[in-house]
Amino acid sequence: MEVKITLLGTGTSQGIPIIGSTHPVCLSQDPKDKRLRVSALIEVQGKRFVIDCGPDFRQQMLRHKITRLDAVFFTHEHADHTAGLDDLRPFYFRQGDLECFMTPRVHKALQERFHYIFTTENKYPGVATLNVHEFGNESFIADGVKITPVLADHGYIPVHGFRIGNFAYMTDVKTIADSEKQKLRGLDVLVLNMLRKEPHPTHLNMEEAMVLIEELQPNRTYFTHISHHLGFHEEVQQTLPENVYLGYDNLEIISK
Repeated sequence: MEVKITLLGTGTSQGIPIIGSTHPVCLSQDPKDKRLRVSALIEVQGKRFVIDCGPDFRQQMLRHKITRLDAVFFTHEHADHTAGLDDLRPFYFRQGDLECFMTPRVHKALQERFHYIFTTENKYPGVATLNVHEFGNESFIADGVKITPVLADHGYIPVHGFRIGNFAYMTDVKTIADSEKQKLRGLDVLVLNMLRKEPHPTHLNMEEAMVLIEELQPNRTYFTHISHHLGFHEEVQQTLPENVYLGYDNLEIISK
């Protein structure tokens, strides 16, 4: 099954450049050093899915001229992955109710944060109606496509990645249990978070990510959720081993 992946955003929670920062990476003129908040577009079997809709979701949809979505998958509840929820409205106006897949924990958090979207009483007519499908840790079907959630630990909260065919997307990971790693065997493409070189309490650093890649042995790995502290894109890429790549915004990848 061929899967096309477009990295809509590859930055950490503040994006790059960070507001007011004079860090050299934030001042870089290289487009690959400019990173929106992390998200991905998945195109498979004629369907178009998005993983996470953060604060830059509107900009990402306009940049890629995306006019139709078949579903949205949520990895976890943090704002850099969910703050663009209201910008699903244009899709709702054109398509009708939107299919959204999330865990019960994420559903509860979004109901609290976006009460006006989820309320059933005196609902404002201009908001989107979301068809929420709660998933656990078993595979589910989204518009005819098999999706396998992969549970990981984000330091203080659970986070889910997703496997589709021989592609998997894992972001905001700190650790993965051995039982969940079994879902990540035999991959053609792995998109994986890698924040920086220094250790971090809730994200993989470069050393930890490399250890995981060595264990899982995907054919190709692309890093995402990248901090400005990692360094300049071109310089870092030159230090990476064969078949390991530093992702960047708008990068298109094909998984077989």
